[in-house]
Amino acid sequence: MIFPFAVIAVMWLVKIVEFVTQSDFSEFGILPLTKIGLLGIFTAPFIHADFGHLMGNTIPMFVTLSIIFYFYREIAFNVFFLVWLFTDVWVWTFARGDSVHIGASGLVYGFVSFLFLSGFIRRTARLMAVSLLVVFLYGGFFWGMFPDFFPKRNISWESHLMGAIAGFVMAFYYRKKGMQREVYHWDEDDNNTDIDYLTGDEEHQEKP
Repeated sequence: MIFPFAVIAVMWLVKIVEFVTQSDFSEFGILPLTKIGLLGIFTAPFIHADFGHLMGNTIPMFVTLSIIFYFYREIAFNVFFLVWLFTDVWVWTFARGDSVHIGASGLVYGFVSFLFLSGFIRRTARLMAVSLLVVFLYGGFFWGMFPDFFPKRNISWESHLMGAIAGFVMAFYYRKKGMQREVYHWDEDDNNTDIDYLTGDEEHQEKP
């Protein structure tokens, strides 16, 4: 959990510096289809509107990222950085151009969708259990991809949608990496094992 904790620590450090210095770091968010907005691809996940926004992303980010690094440690760093890159690049390309997109919720959606789909693709009991746990904890996130359900809330539903797609892509792309379903192979010799058949009649018993 060291890396997930480090990510969370940076998120909080940025917000604390912003609060103490009375600054506004939203300019480092993603402003779609602009040169200045390109920087936000790398900085937006660490910028949050307020402490409530930050807290809302902290726990699910820590939980999902910790699960990925525990069960998918072989590909964990790849999943983290690729979900980040794909999500923010797609937000810069396709999201509303009249809004600045900030926050780590897009990454959270990516990690949730990765864990959900990856467990069912691999069909291992442990990972399917993880998928069901993720659905139980964060199944409500699904509605965050549809702006009509939150008409009065200023949320980046594009980040949520792009993150979810990125997570699904990573789950499919890395489906053969990491923990896999056990496949049992039977040797032909096992089917030809010599067996002594014994009967109750001594004269029918075969001697070795």
